[in-house]
Amino acid sequence: MAEIEAFRAGMRCLTGAVCVITTKGLDGARNGLTATAVSSVTIAPPTLLCCINKSASAFEALRGSGRFAVNVLGAPDHGVASRFAGGENGEARFISAAWMTLKTGTPVLESALVAFDCRVSGITEIGSHGIFFGEVQAVYQPETALGPLLYRQGSFGTFAELS
Repeated sequence: MAEIEAFRAGMRCLTGAVCVITTKGLDGARNGLTATAVSSVTIAPPTLLCCINKSASAFEALRGSGRFAVNVLGAPDHGVASRFAGGENGEARFISAAWMTLKTGTPVLESALVAFDCRVSGITEIGSHGIFFGEVQAVYQPETALGPLLYRQGSFGTFAELS
């Protein structure tokens, strides 16, 4: 088995799209967190997954709500990513950004590159994380084309096309 620190250092070399995973509880409370472990699963039915640390402040809210949105961030939204990554919790994370809802009623960031509104179709827990599978109920993609916000080696960055 690989050493934990070697594994962690190796994984920091992967560049990932920065997403904010949001949910709205049955009590109406909004919550969310920043994540890079998001991937498509299947196109029929449209399903994606996100891996969430069980110690995250939003984990139980995500598990209990039965719904979530994956908001893929553009470079201008690095402040949103930072706010959802730590510090404030719950409703305080939603300040200073414009939000709307789609089919499930989950918060969707109006400035996102794309947002996937999902119903939880399954949760698998492995080690420190829960893997949330979401069947996509609606997709929001504004016409504005911005560069994606990326994360690598503990820093935010952007994409540069090769010529």
